[in-house]
Amino acid sequence: MKVAVVGVGLIGGSIGLAARQRLGAHVSGYDPSAAARETAIARGAVIEAHGSVEAAVEGADFAFVAAPVQSLAAMVSSVLEVAADSCVVTDVGSVKRAVAGAIEDPRFIGGHPLAGAETSGVEHARADLFQDATWYLTPTTVTRGVAYERLHRLITRIGAWPTAIEPDTHDVVMASVSHLPHVLANVLVAQAARVLSAEGERLPATGPSFRDVTRVAGANSVVWGGIYRANADALVAAIDDMVGRLTSFRDQLASGDDAGIREWNESAREDRRRLLESDLAGGEVHELRVLVPNRPGIVAEIALALGRATIDIVDMGLYPSSGSHGTVALWIRGGVVAEQAERLVRDLGLEVARA
Repeated sequence: MKVAVVGVGLIGGSIGLAARQRLGAHVSGYDPSAAARETAIARGAVIEAHGSVEAAVEGADFAFVAAPVQSLAAMVSSVLEVAADSCVVTDVGSVKRAVAGAIEDPRFIGGHPLAGAETSGVEHARADLFQDATWYLTPTTVTRGVAYERLHRLITRIGAWPTAIEPDTHDVVMASVSHLPHVLANVLVAQAARVLSAEGERLPATGPSFRDVTRVAGANSVVWGGIYRANADALVAAIDDMVGRLTSFRDQLASGDDAGIREWNESAREDRRRLLESDLAGGEVHELRVLVPNRPGIVAEIALALGRATIDIVDMGLYPSSGSHGTVALWIRGGVVAEQAERLVRDLGLEVARA
């Protein structure tokens, strides 16, 4: 297997390390920076590094594009122009609508691993960066089912959990759970520093809660400036909602509404508990066999229906036939969840059988 990594920074380098160590893949890389290419080879993230996209992608079975979001669509297009017809092309950008709207190719599947670190650069890459991480995929109606199956399987083999999601939904979710926290971290550190400076005091040592909540403040400006701009409308909406919630709490404080403050705090505790709950670990895996028509987009339709219900596909297999129908096998963790998945697939008008 040959994997091409286009952009060998933290994420691209970690993909390379994981593919080499866990899959025994031959990994080639491209980066516009000669220094990054040299470091990628020295770190073992790639076996060979090239100064052109075409050389890196030649003969690749998979190509991962890890470029800044503002140049992502153009770079994906460049990769698709030189990639083989059998090559599956994906990206790792944290904003999905722009690239999904610009690319319409059956070989391309948008992606976004929910993994990273405060540090950047291939020198900080790790083979275990994606272990147990959610990895969003955004298939479309033109996506080849076989391409989705192959990418899904590769991602699970490097330790992550692939989950299908629509690009619009992805960007709204990321605005609240990733992009807004970065904005708030920047605001908090600026507010604390300026208030204390205005009082003429030496900045004190900060407590662990402040350090935790501001951990991502001042993240890479090139990367995050592009993310903010690319997801501006969803992020503005999230900021407006946050301002409304802060104003409501401010009014409760100003009026001395003890009961309201208590309810607000208790609701936050319950919301956090629900958000952090996970049912991925443990449990028996159940196989569903779905009879599907041989038409483009059917695998994406199934994956997105389950993704909307936050049902993760542990593994999948495609069994096409020369007739009008084929079979898609889905492995779902947990009996109750498998039953829910079966109902959702039947709601799509498809026949389902338990294996």
